[in-house]
Amino acid sequence: MVGNEILGRQDTAAPSAPLAIELRGISKSFGPVQANKNISIRVARGSIHGIIGENGAGKSTLMSILYGFYKADSGEILIGGKTVTIPDSQSAIRAGIGMVFQHFKLVQNFTVLENIILGAEEGRFLRPSLTKARAVLKKLAEDYELDVDPDAVVEDLSVGHQQRVEILKALYRQADILILDEPTGVLTPDEADHLFRILRGLRDQGKTIVLITHKLREIMEITDHVSVMRRGEMVATVTTADTSPEDLAELMVGRKVLLHVEKSPANPGRTVLEVENLRVVDDNKVERLRGISLQVRAGEILGIAGVAGNGQSELLQVLGGISNGTGIVRLNGESLDVTGKHSDGQTRRAKGIAHVPEDRQHLGLIMDFTAWENMAFGYHNAPEYQRNALLMNNEALRADTARKMERFDVRPPNPTLAAKSFSGGNQQKIVVAREIERNPDLLLIGQPTRGVDIGAIEFIHKQILALREAGKAILLVSVELDEIMSLSDRIAVMFDGRIMGERLPDQTNERELGLLMAGMGDK
Repeated sequence: MVGNEILGRQDTAAPSAPLAIELRGISKSFGPVQANKNISIRVARGSIHGIIGENGAGKSTLMSILYGFYKADSGEILIGGKTVTIPDSQSAIRAGIGMVFQHFKLVQNFTVLENIILGAEEGRFLRPSLTKARAVLKKLAEDYELDVDPDAVVEDLSVGHQQRVEILKALYRQADILILDEPTGVLTPDEADHLFRILRGLRDQGKTIVLITHKLREIMEITDHVSVMRRGEMVATVTTADTSPEDLAELMVGRKVLLHVEKSPANPGRTVLEVENLRVVDDNKVERLRGISLQVRAGEILGIAGVAGNGQSELLQVLGGISNGTGIVRLNGESLDVTGKHSDGQTRRAKGIAHVPEDRQHLGLIMDFTAWENMAFGYHNAPEYQRNALLMNNEALRADTARKMERFDVRPPNPTLAAKSFSGGNQQKIVVAREIERNPDLLLIGQPTRGVDIGAIEFIHKQILALREAGKAILLVSVELDEIMSLSDRIAVMFDGRIMGERLPDQTNERELGLLMAGMGDK
């Protein structure tokens, strides 16, 4: 077995090599759940070390212990060969560790310079600290390609530049070890490429990078070594050049996984969804959708690509009946109200629209309600759930939920558990099962595999393609270009509330799509 061969090559950083980090026998439990089980890992100084694993494998817990957010129940941490105690993040910073979170920890209405020195001020007066920081930032920008205007207000910066500010914060605090959690999730391809250049530059200058990511392509491109975690345990550490995405996926899941979507050519039929000049203005009078027009036909998947925050969420919410707008929307030739006067999400479902929202916790689930109660949302009037005119048949609903949980491999398969008791990936499976199983004419699906295990990604992709093969229309929104490229029959790219252009997957590439995502393209 490939997995057994890899398991025989653990800890490929040679013992004689200088180590930046060594964790020995780290264990951590939260009540009855053991998140980390006797984990040992060695990270060579001046390397980029990836950590991958399924959702809930324990990656974030392990790094949170290293950064002082959690205290291990047992085990030892060594930094530069010396045993250290890290009870909090300030101790981690003093030990030379910095962390760049997936969701940035920046004060949006502060300048770059103010964010850099926040918490690291020297003396009673700010001016000397600001003067010092300005000089240090200039040197760091020159050394590591981290150019950013120190006087810019953070909320006015692109996501890529905000990430640079987070890296600069860590370097300003003299971090020799940088932990990055899913760093490319909100970046365009060009921004991701620039980040990789920065990371390579940091490595070449002797810094040590620990990269947590679920993107196997990135692991293969940027890391020197990669460690694989499964169910709280470390199952392998290998030299990246000696492995493959297929081998890593098998180690993560414990079985072979199909990484590439296999689909037949599309055979589009009648037009199911028509959108003309759709506009949305938010409560602050900011126009979020600026005249969107598109069509989706039966038996095809229209993928919407773009960096998060460019109108994709508003598009899904208006089409799903959650929010209001102006313009023309037709389903199977019938006009739908988008003003909110005569329609809502339940009305949309009754007409054959299913909606998997991007934000499962706020729009897809009620976290304190059980799985079987969540499975009824939007469909509670379905005949199979009715006992009589006044009462729902809860037993039938629980039984139906149990069947769907088994089919979609929801863990644990317990309909009576509250939604908040499931991991994020299993919460997503509950929402996807509820919507896909209703056999809709049109499926609106946003970020279908966000936070989902790699094995479940394969399953969800197959369910989406099965709907397409059944002649259904699918509007797919995803920030994952790999997902957009592999699933879509046509790709529309959004930027700043507009569609910048449309492409066929086999006639474009990530660079071209990235330019459109950055606002440079057809319009």
